[in-house]
Amino acid sequence: MTSRPSTPGLARFNALEEHAATAALHEVCASAAWGRRLLAGRPYATDEDLFAAGDAATAGLTDADLAEAMAGHPPIGRPRPGDATSAREQRGMAGASEELRAEMLELNLAYQEKFGHVFLICATGLTGERMRDAVKERIDNAPEREREIVRTELGKINRIRLARLVQEGSPLMSTSTTASVSTHILDTSVGRPAEGVAVHLAARSGRSADWRALGGSATDTDGRCKNLPALPEGTTHVRLDFEVEPYLEKAVKKQADAQQDAPANRDSGAVFFPEVVITFAVNPGEHYHVPLLLNPFGYSVYRGS
Repeated sequence: MTSRPSTPGLARFNALEEHAATAALHEVCASAAWGRRLLAGRPYATDEDLFAAGDAATAGLTDADLAEAMAGHPPIGRPRPGDATSAREQRGMAGASEELRAEMLELNLAYQEKFGHVFLICATGLTGERMRDAVKERIDNAPEREREIVRTELGKINRIRLARLVQEGSPLMSTSTTASVSTHILDTSVGRPAEGVAVHLAARSGRSADWRALGGSATDTDGRCKNLPALPEGTTHVRLDFEVEPYLEKAVKKQADAQQDAPANRDSGAVFFPEVVITFAVNPGEHYHVPLLLNPFGYSVYRGS
């Protein structure tokens, strides 16, 4: 069997910078492990190679990875504001009656109470009634059986989304309607990257809009935060919340042990800045790299490249 040649969309995905490819894969599947595995497989010769890699990554997800992937999916009938992908996939619920919506809400809650996670189904092409019936059919499953069904359904969803990813002009790869964000932290008191700092990302669409928490990541050994979630379309402002206190407590203690007159000895020893919150405006189609230069008694940020 002869494989089809690489599509223009696949060629663009292969050529994306790492931060942009990571963001695109996060839109497909919220599991960071899944995204890392597909990222490591680039470049892909054909669409089928990419799909096969996605299937293998889904099959290899641990329970924790699978839970992370499921957390990226909203309940059936209640897609998050600005989540165009889920709204499109769940369009079978768009014209549902109030009675069906109420029944689906009740079933969703019962399912989540039993299994501890959202009811996941590949909703593309399904009517609201079919989705309701699926919850009823599966709610009596044993947890082990249901988890395998969830993995199968996740694989179907990921395949559909990957197919859209490599279609020419796919919204998942749009550079004209979304912005992207990355960051790194340098500890200027020691001239080294700050490792293990948790970073949380939030976004809003308009100055008067509510902030929407998108998730987060942590800095690696190079001080870089490579797995920040993608920004939804329509984002106008971004907020980065750096949880620096745990890192600074360790850093100040090391400095105090090595130097008797360390800054920590000038006061009670409490971290002066327990967190750093940065808010900035973004425009569609642009990438924003916002580094944090940190020390125990000060910090600065700037728009990098």
